Amino acid sequence: MEDGDILQCCAAVERLNAAGQAIKRQVIRKANILLGRNEFQEIILRIEDGKVPQSYVLKEFRLFTKFARDGKCTVKLLPENIQVLISNCPPDRLHVFLKTLGIKHQAWQTTKPLTDREKLKAALPRSFETISPLQQKDVQKANELRSNVASKGLADRTNNKTRAGPGQQVKRPRSDCDFSPVKANPSKKPVLSLPVARKLNKEQAAVLTAVLSGKNVFFTGSAGTGKSFLLKRIVGSLPPKSTYATASTGVAACHIGGTTLHNFAGIGSGSAPLEQCIELAQRPGVLTHWTTCRHLIIDEVSMVDAPLSVRRSTEPFGGIQLIVCGDFLQLPPISKGKEKAAFCFQARSWRKVIQVNMELMEVRRQTDPAFISLLQAVRMGRITEEVTAKLLGSAYHKIERDGIMATRLCTHKDDVELTNENKLQQLPGSVRVFEAVDSDPSLVKTIDAQSPVNRILQLKEGAQVMLTKNLEVQRGLVNGARGVVVGFEPGRQGLPHVRFLCGATEVMKRERWMFKAGGGLYLSRLQLPLKLAWAISIHKSQGMTLDCVEISLARVFENGQAYVALSRAKTLEGLRVMDFDPRVVRADPDVLLFYRKLRKERLLMQASMDEFVGRNNKKNHLR
Repeated sequence: MEDGDILQCCAAVERLNAAGQAIKRQVIRKANILLGRNEFQEIILRIEDGKVPQSYVLKEFRLFTKFARDGKCTVKLLPENIQVLISNCPPDRLHVFLKTLGIKHQAWQTTKPLTDREKLKAALPRSFETISPLQQKDVQKANELRSNVASKGLADRTNNKTRAGPGQQVKRPRSDCDFSPVKANPSKKPVLSLPVARKLNKEQAAVLTAVLSGKNVFFTGSAGTGKSFLLKRIVGSLPPKSTYATASTGVAACHIGGTTLHNFAGIGSGSAPLEQCIELAQRPGVLTHWTTCRHLIIDEVSMVDAPLSVRRSTEPFGGIQLIVCGDFLQLPPISKGKEKAAFCFQARSWRKVIQVNMELMEVRRQTDPAFISLLQAVRMGRITEEVTAKLLGSAYHKIERDGIMATRLCTHKDDVELTNENKLQQLPGSVRVFEAVDSDPSLVKTIDAQSPVNRILQLKEGAQVMLTKNLEVQRGLVNGARGVVVGFEPGRQGLPHVRFLCGATEVMKRERWMFKAGGGLYLSRLQLPLKLAWAISIHKSQGMTLDCVEISLARVFENGQAYVALSRAKTLEGLRVMDFDPRVVRADPDVLLFYRKLRKERLLMQASMDEFVGRNNKKNHLR
């Protein structure tokens, strides 16, 4: 299933005329597309529709993959003048499929193909075998070919320059390959590699299995257990046309490439009477969401209150699969007025709708067992003398080094903006201004609500900054990595040089973020993946891993807020807690009861499973 040799998707096969126009078109709504080999070991693209399969030899072809992230691509077969349009394909599967196709094809080019005469003489019976999974030898063959092509191209260019007279232009030679799964410039990407995805642990794999089986799933876990990572894998494993990824906040939605829950539902804040909510949801642009949705993903569900859940969790769901994620021991729903907001698990419909409850237990953000244990105690609202002593002692940690100061986590947004503005002004030198390029400037407020980066970024040499995107996880260049601006590139763009705590110094280039707006509209922002980092709010820090952080918990006002702040830290050594008061560590009693029941059910289920396995083993032994 994960070998990248089969796609389940929608396909359209078009026969083109000389002008490239479709003269015949066949649409297959539920197609299986396979990669295989025929009796001559040629690569075959096979399309199955449950009737007569169609097979095409992949000798010369072109791939169009601009929209692969949306589960779409086109394979154009050049000699036959046929194109296969693939759509509604799980993006992760499509990525592996395309990589497999590219590397296998380049590896096949290192072999000598049979002539038509040799094929006739061979008199082999027709056959089709599914292509084998990618192996290192395929990658080596493909890289050898690319290396030879690059060397030949360099030699040709050198010879052309030698032969060209003064003032003569030399045409750049075209690549001999019709398709390369990476850019043809060997200086930028010198080698191909196997598609490597971070493996799911057993708990995460069990959640994904439950989702793919069609169950309504709620999964939870403490900070750093890989909930967002798993959500991205779930989104990538489901068909895009019928899958809607949402979250209770814009920033959380951006992390999983989705939209806000209220934007999807089209019911504003959800506080209107039920009849009015139904009326709002039936507007043409919004109704499309509800009628096409088969899989609804909701992240940060802890911040969704119960009345909204009640309205959206009864019969009108009409068969939509729910995949719900969040940690109720982190930030709670925002209260309206003096009345305490109810959690969505307290809605009457919760138990009726959610079929599978699962908790991720393996913490990946932190590796020190003692620090993990301390954080779990804070999460459950249990503050022992030992925990208090460690947090009080952290006030004396010296965590600044290489000119990189600690980021202060604040409970209030106003404190963050004031701190960053004042610190930037105090630095000597002139300000460099970097303005984002937005796909639709008239919708800047919508983009601002979901974007992790500001439209205007002001920097100076010595500015404390933070990465807002995973660039190279292996090198420590991750979302939340701390750094300092050490200089700027010469010229008009003047891109900043940033030295990070992990030891790397990088020229920061603009990155693109994509956001979903109402009516299926895509918006984007192109900006440096940086934000000022003398201070950051606890709300904005969710999903981040901070390696150098100072926290003041004196103004904590919510249950779980102290835990959210502390759990951003990667290590106890990289954490400094100022003016710690044990009384600010609180967990909601209703939430604690919910988790006790959840764990009790899990233990009972595990015990019954162990008993079942034990009985079966005993029967087999007696036989």
